[in-house]
Amino acid sequence: MADVSTPKQRCARTSIFGICVLALFTAAIAFSLRTAASGAIKAAIFDPIDPARSGQLIGAALGSAFAGFALSLLAVSPILDLVGAKRVLLTAAVCYVAGTALVVLAPVLGGSSNAGDFVYWGFGVTGIGWGCTEGSINPVIAALYADEKTKRLNMLHAWWPAGIVIGGLGSVVLFQVWHVDWRVAIALIAVPAVVLGAWILPQSFPKTESASLGISFKEMIKEPFIHPTFWIFFVIMFLTSATELAPGSWVDIALSQTVHMPGILVLVYVAAIMFVMRHFAGPLARYFTDIGLLWFAAIPAGLGLLLLSVANSQLTALVAATVWAFGVCFMWPTMLAATAYRYPRGGSWTIGLVGFAGAMSMRFVLPELGAIYDKAKIARAGGEAAFLALRPGQHLSEVLAYAAAQSFQAVAVIPVVLLLAFGVLYLFERKRRLGGPNVPTAKS
Repeated sequence: MADVSTPKQRCARTSIFGICVLALFTAAIAFSLRTAASGAIKAAIFDPIDPARSGQLIGAALGSAFAGFALSLLAVSPILDLVGAKRVLLTAAVCYVAGTALVVLAPVLGGSSNAGDFVYWGFGVTGIGWGCTEGSINPVIAALYADEKTKRLNMLHAWWPAGIVIGGLGSVVLFQVWHVDWRVAIALIAVPAVVLGAWILPQSFPKTESASLGISFKEMIKEPFIHPTFWIFFVIMFLTSATELAPGSWVDIALSQTVHMPGILVLVYVAAIMFVMRHFAGPLARYFTDIGLLWFAAIPAGLGLLLLSVANSQLTALVAATVWAFGVCFMWPTMLAATAYRYPRGGSWTIGLVGFAGAMSMRFVLPELGAIYDKAKIARAGGEAAFLALRPGQHLSEVLAYAAAQSFQAVAVIPVVLLLAFGVLYLFERKRRLGGPNVPTAKS
């Protein structure tokens, strides 16, 4: 479709797209620096508190960011047009700064016994900023590019892995070259957040699709409940998020033990692949349909996780990560686009609900990964007392490597379920398309 907008409108649209990119980029920087610092935070804060359960405790702290993400996304999505995307994004910028301050000051505010609580709540507040980001930018982009949702949302979400690349490489320099304290790395999250807030202030933001269509608030809220098929996407998003984001959050703790390299480097490598591949989502979705693309993605996602669980060298870890990256790169943005295409009258509400499912997945999956890790390390050591008696050395490394592998194998089952779910959904929609013209199809 030809673009009939004026140069001024195109300039404003480009500026809004740039703000959305920076907001998501900031969330990615926060995610990557959190992940890179997780091992150091575990050692500095949680190991002294409870060494036997420190894996579960850092998992819960990392998961709190996703809880804040999920709850704020759920709260913001139905009222986005009432409050305005501008105010929501400004709130996101403030939360990134405030949450970062809580984590950095945790050892001072909480002392040796309660510092973990401040880390937990600080990550939770940055998660609220992330939820405000996702709750606003996805409906805004869906409204700005109504005929190119899959393409534009994947282009937008390409800047998630871009932020991980930059944040991850920066963390390697900070930790491996300059040997700075983990608090310095976490403090850097506030830098793009301040720039984001300054850029947002003079801008005007568009209404969402549902508002543009004249859909009332009541009609928008009812949309997912009068279309029961929506809840299929809700459940599937829970699983796709667990496939993509849970291993990404856990990779530093796990691969540092199994292949003796900074796991963040693997995450950076994966993110670079995702950044490139997401720019090809539009043509691929046109060819396969969005659900067909997701079905194909589930195959390398599952295979990659299985390979990561048995990787025993840096080379095998990179091979496994490559396979996994080709699987998960399209999952999050394509799920959002698929929902927006099928339920446009739900506007920010239906998009937000699906995002909420993805975020809450992490709130449950990450602590569970930590618990699996803790259980496996204690079992391998021969009991809790035996584990606590271990000292740094070959035997401890072998115990932790075994635990890391067990945690990856647990999550590798999820893509198998996704393969079945996407297959059934594809066949169901194909049958409906053959039966009538009103079934939504992938566009780009």
